[in-house]
Parts: sequence; C-alpha cells; structure tokens
Amino acid sequence: MLSNAICQKARLSRDARFDGKFFIAVKTTGIYCRPICPATMPKEKNVHYFASAIEAANQGYRPCLRCRPDSAPGSPAWKGINTTLDRAIKLIGEGALHEGSLQSLAQRLGISDRYLRQLFEKHLGVSPKTFALYQQCLFAKQLLHQTSLPITQIALASGFNSVRRFNDCFSKNLNLTPSQIRESRGKKSAVLTLKLYYRPPYDWELMHNFLSNRFIPELEWVGDNSYGRAFQYLDTVGQFTVKHVGDKNRFDLTIELNQLIHLKSIINNIRRILDLDADSEAIDTGLQEHYGSIINIKPGVRLPGTWSIYEAGIRAILGQQISVVAARNLVTKLVETYGETLADKRIFPSPQAIAASDIECLKMPGSRKQTLRTFSEHCLKQDNATDPEQWLSLKGVGPWTVNYARLRGLSDPDIYLGSDLGVKKAVKESAGYFNPELAAPWRSYLTLQLWNQL
Repeated sequence: MLSNAICQKARLSRDARFDGKFFIAVKTTGIYCRPICPATMPKEKNVHYFASAIEAANQGYRPCLRCRPDSAPGSPAWKGINTTLDRAIKLIGEGALHEGSLQSLAQRLGISDRYLRQLFEKHLGVSPKTFALYQQCLFAKQLLHQTSLPITQIALASGFNSVRRFNDCFSKNLNLTPSQIRESRGKKSAVLTLKLYYRPPYDWELMHNFLSNRFIPELEWVGDNSYGRAFQYLDTVGQFTVKHVGDKNRFDLTIELNQLIHLKSIINNIRRILDLDADSEAIDTGLQEHYGSIINIKPGVRLPGTWSIYEAGIRAILGQQISVVAARNLVTKLVETYGETLADKRIFPSPQAIAASDIECLKMPGSRKQTLRTFSEHCLKQDNATDPEQWLSLKGVGPWTVNYARLRGLSDPDIYLGSDLGVKKAVKESAGYFNPELAAPWRSYLTLQLWNQL
C-alpha cells in the first residue's frame, strides 16, 4: 500500500497514473472512489485510503456512481505481494471459481485450499469465494452503467446462475441495487460497448504500428486509431473493435458475441492484448535507471498480445528466421485456407484443422509443416497445453519460439528475446555495456524497447 502522503498528493492532483493503485473512502458519505473522481474534494480528516476496492467494501463503503471504481485499471500482475496470490487473483478473474471449485483452483496453483484461504484472509481480509463474488458484482455494475442489456443477461454474463442470486449478492456486496444503477446511468445505446481504462503513459502509436505491421486481413482490422479482430473463446465466437481515446486514458470497446456467458473472461483477454493493466511509470523508471544512458527509452511502451497461446505458437513457428512481412504472408494464407468463416470475417484456424491438414497452401519446407501439425496435435492432446515449456520436446520448436509465444500469447512481463536478430542488432548498436538481467522483472518491455531502436 502506498503511503498516506503519496495518496493525498495523488488524489488532490487527480493524477491518472495512480488510478486503480488505491481507493479513497469518504467517512462522511460512506462512499469509496478512484483517485480521479470529479466530485468535490473531501477534507483529509474525512478520508481513508485502501489498496483495493474489496477492502473498502469490507469496511461498509459503497462504490461511487460518478467515478465508478468498477472501471478502474487493474493492478499489475507483478505488484509483489505474493506470486501465488497474484496468480490466484488472475485465475479468479478468468472465471476459475465460476467454472470450478476452490480445491481445483488450489491444485492448479500447487498449494492446499487451506493455504489459499489463508493467503486471501491475510492480504485481502476475505475468502477466495467472497473475493470472486465481489469481482462478479463489480463487472455487473459496469454492464449496468454502460449497456442496455437486460438484467437476466447481465446476471448470466457476470457468472450468476439466477437473477435472484444476482440481486441478493449485488445488494449485499455493493450496498446498491441493480435498479439504482440503472436509474442513475441515463439513456444508453443498445449496442454492447464498454470503456476500458488504463494508467498513463500509454504509447498507442507504437502499439498501433506493431499491430498494423502484423494484422491478418479478415481475421483482424486496423484503423487510424482503432484495432479489432474476430475470435473464438471456448464455445463463444464473436468480434470486437477498440478505439483509442487518449485524452480520457481509455479505449472504447464495441463487441459482438453469439452468447454472453464468457463475457468477463473475454473482456479480460482484450485488456491483456492491449496490456491495459501495466504500471508503465514504474516500468519506465526501472528501465531508464539502468539503460537510459545507452538506449532511447520511450515512455508508455506496452506488450502487444495476441488472442491465445496457441495462435501465438503458430505465429512464432511461422516466423522463425524470416522477416515480419514474410511471416505475415504465411499466417494470412493459413487463415484464408483453414480459418472458419464468421459472417464476413474469419476465425484463426483451430488445432483440429491444422493437425488434420497437409498444409500444402504454404510455400515452406516440409519439416516446418510437420512442426505445425505436431504442435497442433500436442495442443489437442495435452491438458496443460498452455504451458509453452512443454513445447521444447517437439521437433522444430526452440527457445525463441517458446519465449515469443509467452511474450505475446501469455503477456509474460519478463521475457528477454536475446536470440532474436533484431534484439541482437539493437544491443550491438547500443552505446555501452548491456546487461539484460538488470531489467527483471520487466525484460519483455526491454525487448520491445530494443525492437523500437531499429
């Protein structure tokens, strides 16, 4: 938790760089807010600071209807409280307790369910289940504010199996009813649109250029200030477009789905692709300290993700030892040939489609085609195919492929692609001794900074 002095300065200046890092509870109103809340500033003696929204809620405060704490950027995954706790929070955000039990979550983390409960009680003051329900309620609040979806659909999209259960849990956790939210929001469009906030700085130009240079026609689309793509998530298919609104520190998201049951997980994945929860100020400060005298550190560099670890693996295999343009052409041909059609768009080919094909459409060595098939078969057979380290046992998959997939498919913040030709060239041209270990735990951002030197 930041000191009270820092929190006071941040709230008095409404500094967006602290949005989501802490929350402000006002004792006289019983409301908690974001540091950027436009409401009249309360006196310091009436303020209490909390590291998370759920801590404020546990003390009886309800979320502000003006600044909407449910829309605040999330905390970075490497904030350092506890690695296991951070991973548990991430998995709960992806729906681990909605789709499974506490015991299964603990097993995935390699700990006992008792120890998992102890971690949450120690650091957040609540049980994992209570934490999960509160996150579901905050997501539902966001949908109530920003969409015209019926209450029944919002309940389903937020992970509740019944409207009655949703209403009871919402009122208990937020001290508000869904109808109160609807009454306060004003008129909204029937189109499913959401606002995705981030903490500045954010180098949208660099992110836009990276995605533009690699976008696949029909699968993705890039405008002057936007990015979108078609996708499949489990049994849900759809498409989304995000538009950057730089003066508001956010992206406006428009999304179409065939069903809403996995909406929260899909939104979380879009946030990951755009790297909206990174603490750029802290990352940039660390990189500037160690490398500022030998390379040009650009502020606000984010990790450009791709939709899934499988897609990242395929792109990495096709991109081995060739240019970005050549790799893009291969991926484009693969999507055109094996991607399932969705209206006028295409979805990235499934592992089943690649494993069963001869891949004759690609002009490349037979060994590389076999690697694509073997990799796809592996992802079909293995329960833990999302662990790229297992790929090293596959012929044709080496450390660069695994690390590139981890960087883009998992948005791992600590991947240094030292064997990448572009990185090697940038290091060679740097103006001094270069030690990548000094960048930990943000070596992925160092990799992006080095690519940007070229």
